Amino acid sequence: MKPLKIVVLAKQVPDTRNVGPDAMKPDGTVNRAALPAIFNPDDLHALEMALQIKDKVPGTQVIILTMGPKRAADIVREGYFRGVDHGIMVSDRRFGGADTLATSYTISMAIKKIGDVDLVVGGVQAIDGDTAQTGPQTAEKIGYPQVTYVEELIDVTDNSLTLKRRLEKGVETVKLPLPGLVTVAGSFDNCRFRNASKTLKYKYARTNTELSREKDYVKEIVEKKDYLIIPEWGVEDINADPAKIGLPGSPTKVKDVVNIVLTVKEAKVLDASDESINEMMNDLVDAHIIG
Repeated sequence: MKPLKIVVLAKQVPDTRNVGPDAMKPDGTVNRAALPAIFNPDDLHALEMALQIKDKVPGTQVIILTMGPKRAADIVREGYFRGVDHGIMVSDRRFGGADTLATSYTISMAIKKIGDVDLVVGGVQAIDGDTAQTGPQTAEKIGYPQVTYVEELIDVTDNSLTLKRRLEKGVETVKLPLPGLVTVAGSFDNCRFRNASKTLKYKYARTNTELSREKDYVKEIVEKKDYLIIPEWGVEDINADPAKIGLPGSPTKVKDVVNIVLTVKEAKVLDASDESINEMMNDLVDAHIIG
């Protein structure tokens, strides 16, 4: 079986469990500096799927692609630690403030620059937006067939993947012709842990931007090992149209973010009698929770 070239789309996201009053900037974009940054959970499941295919198909190459500010290079390193072969940072101030339309355009241009990609894999959605739009939009822009909400990899052949996907009312098994794009759900297998030898090998992996601020001994290590340089691609590198990226290319804007804390104002203790059950059902109907 011929080796595949797989691109994993991974995003560094703010930890939305810690959203506070300073989570948004005045222009309606996320204030990422005010929130802890983590590897988007669904993208970790996507990474595991790519690595499972690599285990099944010798010679398969897995490339992790992330778009974000300079600190998002942590995502590339995390990919290296878990088994990816190459990493690419798409980072430029002009990409900032992008909605899903502008983000998918930018990602699609980066995928086209990589070239000859057999499979693109990403999480269903990112926890900082929950739109589930970027993957499908990217598939449309690069002209790949797509399968969404995948929760199991069943089979891999030279020209297709057999996958199980989760639907509202059940599951279905589908065959995806390659090249194609897949979005992976949180019900897929958890991502494997870091590999100790790979962590030691890649712990000094740096972008040139990071390297310019590093200590001399780190620079010396990286300069002797080319594989430790994480490529950084800007607008010109991927031949992107400035009118289609960042805020100029984003028709949707976030007006406000509200942090809602649910509190219990009162409680009722019910027994197992028919009267108590009827009372509970009537209360739920009156509150428009059911019925």
